[in-house]
Amino acid sequence: MVQEYGQAEIHYTVEGRRGGRTVVLLHGLVGSSEIWDGFADGLGADSRVIRVDLPGHGKSGMVSQTHGMDLMADLVKAVLDREGVAECVMVGHSMGGYVTLAFAERHPAMIRGFALFHSSAFADTAERRARRARTIEDIERDHRAYVADFIPGLFAPAHRERLGDEIERLVRCAQAMGAEAIVAAQRGIMERPDRREVLAQAACPVLLVAGKLDGRVSFETMLEVAAIPRDATALLLHDVAHMGFLEARDKVLHALRCHIERAFGPGG
Repeated sequence: MVQEYGQAEIHYTVEGRRGGRTVVLLHGLVGSSEIWDGFADGLGADSRVIRVDLPGHGKSGMVSQTHGMDLMADLVKAVLDREGVAECVMVGHSMGGYVTLAFAERHPAMIRGFALFHSSAFADTAERRARRARTIEDIERDHRAYVADFIPGLFAPAHRERLGDEIERLVRCAQAMGAEAIVAAQRGIMERPDRREVLAQAACPVLLVAGKLDGRVSFETMLEVAAIPRDATALLLHDVAHMGFLEARDKVLHALRCHIERAFGPGG
């Protein structure tokens, strides 16, 4: 399906049980709604599942030279309004988690619960922003080489052979993006504000998924994040890096189903 946003087309899918509880899945940097293939199938029996290609990713067009988290949250809101969604559980992986926090800050009444998969509420440090600026230079030089190196590094070494076909598919999809789209997302991530207060004030249950081997959002950072909400559940995966919903699919899916049940309540 397509939602017009400015001059761009934003693509998304709706699947699962009509009239069911709505679950929104938001991918990370250089991902797309396709990263949830297989995972989303485990939710559709009880829920309506909406997957969005964030701007510049998947089949969605560019909206700006900088795709900030607030802009992306507004774009997701436009999709949910079009689908008549009044409330949902929102799940964000990595960059999608930053978008989820922006959405929860701007539209708290629509959030029955949210989940951050390998994501954080902290803003980038000055050192991290400087590293991102250097990364942007690498992307502008050769974004295909950047993607080919970046994506395998999101997986723990022990899972790379088992998930080799999936990794190759993710690399192909990401290499189809333009360099300007990856840079726009990197700029948005670099400029995002600290949103720990969103977690502290959350009136809904929060699920956090962390990988002990994650080189992008450290295990220690996720433990700090998990201590902030009043109602938080943390799934700590000791043999996983940054892609827990693929590396440990069944464990993450079970935790998310339980979280959805808590957020909406029995029969919700």
